[in-house]
Amino acid sequence: MGTTARKIALLLMALTLAACQRSVPPVQFHAQGLPQKLSDWQVLVNDGRTLRLNGGVQPFDLNTPLFSDYAHKLRTVWLPPGSSARYEADKAFDFPVGTIISKTFYFPLPAGKGWDGKSVARTDPAESLVKAGQLDLSQVRLIETRLLVRRSEGWIALPYVWNEAQTEATLMRIGALIPLELVAADGTRETADYQVPDQNQCASCHNTDNLARALQPIGPKARHLNRDYDYAGGRENQLAHWSRLGLLSGAPEPAQAPRAAATHDRTAALDARARAYLDINCGHCHSAKGPANTSGLSLDVATDPGIHFGFCKQPVAAGKGTGNRLYDIKPGDAAGSVLLYRMESDDPAVMMPELGRSVMHAEGVKLISEWVDAQKGDCSL
Repeated sequence: MGTTARKIALLLMALTLAACQRSVPPVQFHAQGLPQKLSDWQVLVNDGRTLRLNGGVQPFDLNTPLFSDYAHKLRTVWLPPGSSARYEADKAFDFPVGTIISKTFYFPLPAGKGWDGKSVARTDPAESLVKAGQLDLSQVRLIETRLLVRRSEGWIALPYVWNEAQTEATLMRIGALIPLELVAADGTRETADYQVPDQNQCASCHNTDNLARALQPIGPKARHLNRDYDYAGGRENQLAHWSRLGLLSGAPEPAQAPRAAATHDRTAALDARARAYLDINCGHCHSAKGPANTSGLSLDVATDPGIHFGFCKQPVAAGKGTGNRLYDIKPGDAAGSVLLYRMESDDPAVMMPELGRSVMHAEGVKLISEWVDAQKGDCSL
C-alpha cells in the first residue's frame, strides 16, 4: 500500500471510529462514590466484538512493563477537557483532579482456539494486541480493569473484574482469584492463580512515599513514557503526542527527557535493560521512601549501584526468605544472590514481588541473572 493510500485508509478508519463514538455517552468522572460497573465511567466501550477507547481517551504504553503473570495490558488516560498534567522529570506527572487512568489486563487466546474456561496463551507481554485503539474480543480474554482516579481528596484505586460473557466488569473491592492455564508456543502448560488485588493491596504498591501515605501513579513517568506509540493516526513519541494535544505541560523535547530501556531490546546495554526491569518491577517499593525502605534495599533508577542497591549487602530477612544466601546481590554469582532466589520462587512467603504474580517470570530471571553474573566485585574484601 502506497503512502497516499495508507493515509486515506487511516483517515477513513478515524472517521468511522469518530462516527461510532458520537453515539456513545462521553466519559463520566465520578467525584464521589464507588460505581459498581466499569461502564459507569464510559472510559472503554464494549460492543461485544471489540473493546475500544471512548472519545478523548488516550492509549499509552511503557518502555518496560511491570510483569503480571504474562498478562498483556491496555493502558489509557483521560483528562478533563481543557486540563493538562504537569511534567516531572523523575516522578509521576502531576495530573489534575478528574483524571482517570485505566489498565486493562488481558491474555491472548491460544492460536486457533476459543475460550475453554482456563487456557490462555503465554506470550511476550510487551507485544500489544491493541490495533487502532481496539482489542478484538475473539482473540483475547479480558481479566480485569483497574482504575486510578484523581479526586479532590487524592487518588483512589478501583479494581473491576470482567464477567464470563466479556460484556461488563464489576467492582471487586475484595479482589478475586482467577485460575488460569498458561499455554506456551511449544504446547507446555503452567498453572497460574491470577490474583486481582483488593483495594488495600492496590494501596500497598501505589503508596510510593511512606511519609505522604497517599496513592500515586507508577507508570506515567517521563522515563517510562518516552517512546513511540502506534496511534490510529500514525506513529509518534508519546511525550510529544501528549504535549501536542495539550495533555502535558512543561515537557522538553523527547531527546532531552529521560528514557528507560526496553528489556526486550537486545540492542540496548545489559546494564540499562536490567536497571529498567528492576526499576519498574521493584523500585516503587524498594526506594528511599517506598514501603520496603526498612529493608535497606533500593532498586529504583535513582540509586547508585553499591551497597544500598544490594551489592554485597546482607539481607534484613533471615532463614527462608534468604535461601541461606549471604548477600542481596553477590557480584558475579546470581545463584548465590538473595535477589534471584526470591525472583525465582513462587512461594508466597518468599517470592518478590509479593503481589502481582503467581508464576516465575522466566525472561526476567534470565535477564537479571545475566546482569548479576556480569558484575565485578568481591564481598569477602
